[in-house]
Amino acid sequence: MQGEHHDIDHEFPEFHEKLETLRAKNGDFDTLVAQHDALDDQIRRLEEKQSPISDYEIEKLKYRRASLKDQIYQRLRIA
Repeated sequence: MQGEHHDIDHEFPEFHEKLETLRAKNGDFDTLVAQHDALDDQIRRLEEKQSPISDYEIEKLKYRRASLKDQIYQRLRIA
C-alpha cells in the first residue's frame, strides 16, 4: 500500500528486543537494517510525491527492499 511503513521494526514487532540487541552488537547487521530502512523511506517518498520514476525502477527498489528484509529475517531467526 502506498505510503505504508515497511521499516524493520514495523515489519517484525515480535523481534523488537532481538533487533535492538543485534543492532547494538553487530555493525554489519546494523548496516543491513539501516540500508533497508533508508530504502523504505526512499520508496515511500517516491510514492507519496508521485515522483517521475518508471514502474520498472520502483519495482527494482521494492525487490531490493524485500531482499534486505529476507536477509534480516534470517539473521533474526537464528540469533
